[in-house]
Amino acid sequence: MRFIALNVAACALALAACSSDKAPAQTAAVPPPPQKTVYDTQFKALQKAKDVQKTVDQQKADMDQKVKDEGG
Repeated sequence: MRFIALNVAACALALAACSSDKAPAQTAAVPPPPQKTVYDTQFKALQKAKDVQKTVDQQKADMDQKVKDEGG
């Protein structure tokens, strides 16, 4: 009987020690910045190539429009 009483008292004290009167501080959920990977330079090079291709395509479209406007 003494063993059960000690276990109940220990559990009660443990639970009381874990409770807190104040709520935990709320921090803003800011996602961490993306981590650098070994592929970052490759992704940057690929994006740069895509941007250059867009520029070339736009220049070609402009040139085609000029030729069409001049009747050629």
